[in-house]
Amino acid sequence: MKQQSGFTLIELVMVIVIIGVLSAVALPKFISLKGDAQQAAVDGVAGALSSASAINYGSRKIGSTSALAATVAVTNCTGVEATLQGGLLPTGGFSIGAAAIAADATSAACVLTGPGPKTATFTGHGIL
Repeated sequence: MKQQSGFTLIELVMVIVIIGVLSAVALPKFISLKGDAQQAAVDGVAGALSSASAINYGSRKIGSTSALAATVAVTNCTGVEATLQGGLLPTGGFSIGAAAIAADATSAACVLTGPGPKTATFTGHGIL
């Protein structure tokens, strides 16, 4: 009588099916890209606000009158929005907290809230 060694085709197919079911159920729980993408979007907009605020402060401080470097007065965190190109936040549920910023001072207490419960802080530069 011959002795069998190895696995049968049915055993191999069952193992493949079990691995497939486990990966289909477990993989989405371990990989959540939506939350990471939302946080990256909020961080990107917060960085743009910090940069725009600093450029606005510098341009206004030296008294630039160039049409390309139009400046605005900033007295609170929501005023930083006007320093962006176009003067508006991107669409998609972004909002800025209304903390005050003194003239010729910086405030790291400016909070940007984005899609979902994601937040990021940015630096606002106050200037009259």
